[in-house]
Amino acid sequence: MAKWVLFLAGAGVLPGQDLAAVLARLEKLEAENRELRQEVKSLRELVEGKPSVPERLDVVEKRVEEQASIKVESSNRFPVTLTGMALFQTFYNTRGSNTVDVPTTAALVPGRAAAGATVRQSVIGLRYNGPVTFGGGKISGSLFMDFWDGNTEGTTMPFRVRTADFTIDWATRSLSAGLMKPLISPHDPSSMAYVGISPLTSSGNLWRWQPQVRFEQRAGWLKGQAAVMQTNEDSTGAPAALIQNRRRPGLELRGAVGRSFGQDRSFEFGVGGHFSESRVGGQKLPSRIFSMDWLVNPAPRLSISGAFFDGENVHHLGALRQSFRIAADGTINTVHSIGGWGQLSVNATSRLTLNWFGGVHNDRDTDLIRGQNGLNRSVGGNAMFKMAPNVVLSFEGLQIRSDYVGTANRRLNRYDLSIAYLF
Repeated sequence: MAKWVLFLAGAGVLPGQDLAAVLARLEKLEAENRELRQEVKSLRELVEGKPSVPERLDVVEKRVEEQASIKVESSNRFPVTLTGMALFQTFYNTRGSNTVDVPTTAALVPGRAAAGATVRQSVIGLRYNGPVTFGGGKISGSLFMDFWDGNTEGTTMPFRVRTADFTIDWATRSLSAGLMKPLISPHDPSSMAYVGISPLTSSGNLWRWQPQVRFEQRAGWLKGQAAVMQTNEDSTGAPAALIQNRRRPGLELRGAVGRSFGQDRSFEFGVGGHFSESRVGGQKLPSRIFSMDWLVNPAPRLSISGAFFDGENVHHLGALRQSFRIAADGTINTVHSIGGWGQLSVNATSRLTLNWFGGVHNDRDTDLIRGQNGLNRSVGGNAMFKMAPNVVLSFEGLQIRSDYVGTANRRLNRYDLSIAYLF
């Protein structure tokens, strides 16, 4: 092109201004030719069924992501994901733990300070997704296990089931069955020090995992839930000889309103109730609990959660072991309780999360006998630092205060340093 332009210019055919115009037009034509050649190449690849380089890279990335997430394949070739947490924990308890490794109250007889280390709060879990069933329902579920053997290290580490669920999800409703937290208390504080039992146990968090069947109906911002559950009277503190029908049916109801605003802002408020009956010493004793719960993310790095309850005979849901008062004449009355907990979480950086939490469980003193724990409070916090995407280092401090009716008030400080490998 340049050769012909120089020839014409040298022959005096083109003036200076016309020469510049021709050059601009020729450069434009060459650019258009390059675009046409690229379009022809793309059309040829599309006709031949050969993806372009960016398309091939996208396919490779999706396949790598899929292989990274699917760890196990079942005999029926449905994906099963292996998940969980290998947790190494060291702890120090001041006087008040009374030889208990993971205390929830400050003991009336304090005992000596104690320290230790353990891995028995490690968790192994399986998540699965099945085929589509009738009505277009999607089947999914989970099974989580750990090595918890109680509040004192034993000679063996039993392998136990923590939680499990089998769920069918439709567009606006769900049906679940399994071993789950009470419907009226859906949230937990964040902690790596309390994993074998939930954080703030005996300080406002009703958490005991119980067999149950749930149904959920959704309509826009609203959600209605119902559960038929099995209660366990072994945890109420009543003499074993007086307990009849240790496992009893119970009913729980919960209504909630909530909405998400993008990926990092949301809220949900719930109101619920628990209804069951205990059989102790030939008497029928009601368990009636009113509850409220909340989970709010008002800003991308901020989360507020918690719960409140008020009722009687609440302890079979995971609290202080004193649901009843047995009088000298054999009369048995239920213990009335009120309590709750709250947590504030801040994602300080992409690696560091700070959590502050506290809770209280208050039993009515007139329902108790001398020496029982009438008021139990806990307050604490932790810092969780991501050393790697799946490795978390956590330091936690917690203080527990227990007031015993007519006797003494006790205090216990607890410190934990944990490292977890998440898989």
